[in-house]
Amino acid sequence: MASPALICDTEQWKALQAHVGAIQKTHLRDLMADADRCKAMTAEFEGIFLDYSRQQATGETIEKLLKLAEAAKLKEKIEKMFKGEKINSTENRSVLHVALRAPRDAVITSDGVNVVPEVWSVKDKIKQFSDTFRSGSWVGATGKALTNVVSVGIGGSFLGPLFVHTALQTDPEAAECAKGRQLRFLANVDPVDVARSIKDLDPETTLVVVVSKTFTTAETMLNARTLKEWIISSLGPQAVSKHMIAVSTNLKLVKEFGIDPNNAFAFWDWVGGRYSVCSAVGVLPLSLQYGFPIVQKFLEGASSIDNHFYSSSFEKNIPVLLGLLSVWNVSFLGYPARAILPYSQALEKLAPHIQQLSMESNGKGVSIDGVQLSFETGEIDFGEPGTNGQHSFYQLIHQGRVIPCDFIGVVKSQQPVYLKGETVSNHDELMSNFFAQPDALAYGKTPEQLQSEKVPERLIPHKTFKGNRPSLSLLLPQLSAYEIGQLLSIYEHRIAVQGFIWGINSFDQWGVELGKSLASQVRKQLHGSRMEGKPVEGFNHSTSSLLARYLAVKPSTPYDTTVMPKV
Repeated sequence: MASPALICDTEQWKALQAHVGAIQKTHLRDLMADADRCKAMTAEFEGIFLDYSRQQATGETIEKLLKLAEAAKLKEKIEKMFKGEKINSTENRSVLHVALRAPRDAVITSDGVNVVPEVWSVKDKIKQFSDTFRSGSWVGATGKALTNVVSVGIGGSFLGPLFVHTALQTDPEAAECAKGRQLRFLANVDPVDVARSIKDLDPETTLVVVVSKTFTTAETMLNARTLKEWIISSLGPQAVSKHMIAVSTNLKLVKEFGIDPNNAFAFWDWVGGRYSVCSAVGVLPLSLQYGFPIVQKFLEGASSIDNHFYSSSFEKNIPVLLGLLSVWNVSFLGYPARAILPYSQALEKLAPHIQQLSMESNGKGVSIDGVQLSFETGEIDFGEPGTNGQHSFYQLIHQGRVIPCDFIGVVKSQQPVYLKGETVSNHDELMSNFFAQPDALAYGKTPEQLQSEKVPERLIPHKTFKGNRPSLSLLLPQLSAYEIGQLLSIYEHRIAVQGFIWGINSFDQWGVELGKSLASQVRKQLHGSRMEGKPVEGFNHSTSSLLARYLAVKPSTPYDTTVMPKV
């Protein structure tokens, strides 16, 4: 008998739907009273500890979710990904970001070819280049060593590397390796972002890395041309080859741009943009800043979770459990959002990266076979480091909408501080909140408790917390390059699990393309109106009115004059 077209047609999906009523009758206060249940709802790998006992789930729920995974052929789909089968069927591509961090002797194939040697060839080239750059042997047009790097890219070429860079900045080992250096990222085509990225930088000591697979990405290439002009206006046209390098596969356009093709670093079609931080997209700028050995530790951390994900039983498999619980929260309990709450300022850029990774991957309305879905997929991801978030949006989480939360904590601080005479260290103060907030969400506070505390009757409705708000806790032993890699890989695979269960393609992003094509029409109109005085036409009334209002204000400088940011 043919398999059902959609996972929601299976008996396993229907069994979970029938199970929802029983869960909704049970409060987390009661579930948390069961010590055996709490003990069972944990998983551990290399010191990373997951506690998901504060999820609105019982042992029976987990059993049913594991049966759903079986019905969705999760194991087979994971194996197909690792074997290089073209699971991104709409683009006819393999999905092999795991190959980017695989050991040198691993065998991972795409189109019958082991891609691991290709990956290591690029990594060896990055190591050699970054060693030369960091030693001062690579000099700019005026003979000065380069100590500043601006990486120009957008989307996955920006958010992933920025997350890792921000997390490494305060790691003592990485910070020591980065002394005297700066790494900045330019993503937004807004000229304000250009101004910020080059503020206080000297072109003489700056290297620009242009990250674009095709070397045609509109925003990236305009920013690249802008920084090229910044370099030329100060150092002359001959300086481009010394001050600009590329991450691209289009060597023809790289050369035409003025960059030496020998200074271009490749990546492949089987690397999706949002999964590319472990390719030259992230490894090159990060190696220039921190040195390749630090970045290799990051890659090894990611690889360790790849192995755990591929080989561990689902019952104790951290990415699988996280993915199944997200499916449960979204598709069965009806919670559309997820808060990512790292109790570490070093992880302040984790949530923006996961926003893209998750919402671009799983924001789909049809199955991988093109069948319209009758259930919701994906989550609205957002977050902020604790304790900042507690003074921002936690009010909503505690007493407004129910939003499942990921609490991420670190046992050992990157930068420990203890003041003599204080009750606890600064990190203990931070972690006190990490441990307390999940319980506050789970248990809440009843009117009876408030009455016993002599709270005035008129305030009791305002101070009542219903509780029963799900969360999970992920505790890392420390936050070195290795653990940063592990955390990245956990979320990458969790998102893949969700997509595999839902039966969607988590590895294409057609929704990104529509806005781009419409923007090109507007771009033509703006050029025609500015340069030739053409009237606005071909748009609806609203867009036409907005364009007319925008064009009515003439630029202060003619368009045939180069204008650069004032920084």
